[in-house]
Amino acid sequence: MPNLTPIPIPIEVRSSQSDIADFHLHEGRKVCVDFLIPSNPERLLRLSFDGVEVVRLLDEMAMSTEMDTPMVGLVPDNLAYEVTGSAFWAQQSEALRLTRPKLRHYRFVTGWTCLDVLTEATPSFAVVQKLVNM
Repeated sequence: MPNLTPIPIPIEVRSSQSDIADFHLHEGRKVCVDFLIPSNPERLLRLSFDGVEVVRLLDEMAMSTEMDTPMVGLVPDNLAYEVTGSAFWAQQSEALRLTRPKLRHYRFVTGWTCLDVLTEATPSFAVVQKLVNM
């Protein structure tokens, strides 16, 4: 049974109304993800990680069908969690878990797209201006 611990973020984001607006994998296994802020459409919540080992993006519906229910610690409309005991973690190779014993599992849940990240790094958040597409 997975245990979810909410992670504080710098702005309130109703996760059921949010989604991933942008996803980038940079050199050095750095990941940057922009989430929509439903109450402030001119801004985005930017999540950054250095040294990511595994990333999984999937639809919220697909996540809800995993054998991970019930979940302890799930908070309505919360976006960010640190997770222990998940099916996703259990599916990782023993070699990965042995060679990277400090890996942690983070999960970001929106109303549409969900993100799982395995990393030794701590997530960082920033509120950024949304760029206007021309």
